[in-house]
Amino acid sequence: MTITDGDPIPATAASPDYVQSLARGLSVIKAFDAEHPRRTLSEVAKATDLTRATARRFLLTLVELGYVRTDGSRFWLTPRVLELGYSYLSSLTLPEVARPHLEALAQKVHESTSVSVLDAGDVVYVARVPVSRIMTVSITIGTRFPAHATSMGRVLLAGLSPTELDAYLATATLEPLTSRTLITTDGLRAELDRIRRDGYCIVDQELEEGLRSLAAPIRDASGAVVAAVNISTQAARYSLDAVQSELVPAVIETAAAISADLARTQKH
Repeated sequence: MTITDGDPIPATAASPDYVQSLARGLSVIKAFDAEHPRRTLSEVAKATDLTRATARRFLLTLVELGYVRTDGSRFWLTPRVLELGYSYLSSLTLPEVARPHLEALAQKVHESTSVSVLDAGDVVYVARVPVSRIMTVSITIGTRFPAHATSMGRVLLAGLSPTELDAYLATATLEPLTSRTLITTDGLRAELDRIRRDGYCIVDQELEEGLRSLAAPIRDASGAVVAAVNISTQAARYSLDAVQSELVPAVIETAAAISADLARTQKH
């Protein structure tokens, strides 16, 4: 998601509009994840960098509101937390449009397929059809990765306007996630130029060793890049030549099909 001239400027910690208590409450919710579905008060306080007393107040407030449950020693989230994202998800037709295309692509190439959008320099997964787990981390809806080191991220960065891209590069930290990760601004700009020209991106073991991925842009009715679709595979299964000859055509075709369906929904 990009911010246009008509969008409100988000409040930051230095802004007079910043509500610290809300930020702290959200950090408590985010302290729970797939690896830590249940936490003690001390664990929540440590994860959020809050005092035990402050963390306790937030947790008990969330219990009272129905977002958290407790057995007296541990706390965990309830399904009501999903309501917090419902407004966004209910207005986002992209996952629903993309899902059947991802399933068809996964069945065709026998590899995991995903769709992501850009948010604050990260790719955020909004749809996914996993075939097998090929990464050391589990990818679910909402998983984030740095845009510069992913095929979908680079496709989305290539779709930014020059002003938006300059703003991203001015603040982005291009950290090396593997020894292969592209971490220079000039190198990334050159790669984005190539992606705009060719219409797809291949990333070879830059996010994680042994992982190759490729992506193509999804466009809305106006032709703007709004998302990206990718295929992820193990380097041992597909050589770079095989990725180019076998997988690239499939991901480009799927991106075009999703774009066409998305454009049709936007016209109604």
